[in-house]
Amino acid sequence: MPESGQKTTQGHITETAPAVTAARRTGPLVTLVLGGLTALPPLSMDMYLPALPEVTGALRAPAATVQLTLTACLAGMALGQLVVGPMSDKWGRRRPLLIGMAVYVLATAVCALAPTAELLIGFRLLQGLAGAAGIVIARAVVRDLYDGVEMARFFSTLMLISGVAPIIAPLIGGQILRLTDWRGVFHVLTAIGLLLTLVVWRFLHETLPPERRHEGGVGQALRTMRGLLADRVFTGYMLTGGLAFAALFAYISASPFVVQDLYDASPQTFSLLFGLNSIGLVAVGQINGKLLVGRVSLDKALGSGLGVILLAAVALTLMTSGVLGEVGLAPIAAGLFVLMSAMGLAMPNTNAQALMRTPHAAGSASALLGTSSFLIGAVASPLVGIAGEHTAVPMAVVQLGCAVLALVCFLGLCRPWRTTENRTGGPA
Repeated sequence: MPESGQKTTQGHITETAPAVTAARRTGPLVTLVLGGLTALPPLSMDMYLPALPEVTGALRAPAATVQLTLTACLAGMALGQLVVGPMSDKWGRRRPLLIGMAVYVLATAVCALAPTAELLIGFRLLQGLAGAAGIVIARAVVRDLYDGVEMARFFSTLMLISGVAPIIAPLIGGQILRLTDWRGVFHVLTAIGLLLTLVVWRFLHETLPPERRHEGGVGQALRTMRGLLADRVFTGYMLTGGLAFAALFAYISASPFVVQDLYDASPQTFSLLFGLNSIGLVAVGQINGKLLVGRVSLDKALGSGLGVILLAAVALTLMTSGVLGEVGLAPIAAGLFVLMSAMGLAMPNTNAQALMRTPHAAGSASALLGTSSFLIGAVASPLVGIAGEHTAVPMAVVQLGCAVLALVCFLGLCRPWRTTENRTGGPA
């Protein structure tokens, strides 16, 4: 890649990375560190999933209340990104990341001791607020170092690494429940967080040099975000990605009860099915990064993924509502597998397309992308339990609604057929 100037990649005219960062392109170890940071959300969420039914009994709380422990963590990760993203544009990536990781470790350790559901919800919120640093800064670091098609490929690589987390996390959680109770899950998460903090401190160098940092306080950060939101195409990709993530999170928050309570499966069976779905997501993500990117436009790959998600959500709605008669676990699991796998086309391409338009404010743009995804997902979480624990219809309906809205935002705001507008990388 040239050291300065512009380049045209996959139909986009974008600024190249400065020479000061070109020398620091990620080696395998730093790639693993960034993958670990992006794996933090699925680790925090998915390792805990097999324990949800046990938590309802241990803390004597209804399922809807216990599901709020997921919502609180998700909302914390959303709001935390709004703070950490602009901070990283002002002070660099490294310092806010280390502070956030340290607080994450402390909050997770306290979650293991929570005596009530209300206290657990509170510290899950703090855990999410602190853990947001890893999510938003990892994405900003990628934007510091890469551009264009290379950035899309690297996001797919990160999906391979971070995708291992949702595969192994429920399996680890299920095995922990064989040895101890749900509190042991948080003990293990504390150890993982501490290890990741030490690795970040030792191996992740600063990627945003002082001359590229933004001055100013909260007012400047808000003005930057307002400018980003004024770009209709950026906002379109942001909403498309957020709604796709909400369909994913509807599955995450409802599937423990659907699989274990509705179909009488064990925590280990649930963990196995969850892992298979995650393998599908990772595999399609690698097809996207290795085969499609550079050969097919990012918008076409993204549109195809959204179409498959919509079809899978329609099928799940028909099956769970009884229109197709009484169905067992296998057809439901197949529909969820297709929906999860298609996320491998939707998620990396929405991130890449949005961040390609924002080389001047990668931290703030990353914060908006993450916050929108987590806030919309936090709304989806309680909706899937609104009809109780003995029906999968709310899960399917929420997924269908999110899929329809994601496609509407993609077509109505991004307007992928207007390639000239999308290539400019500027506000519409």
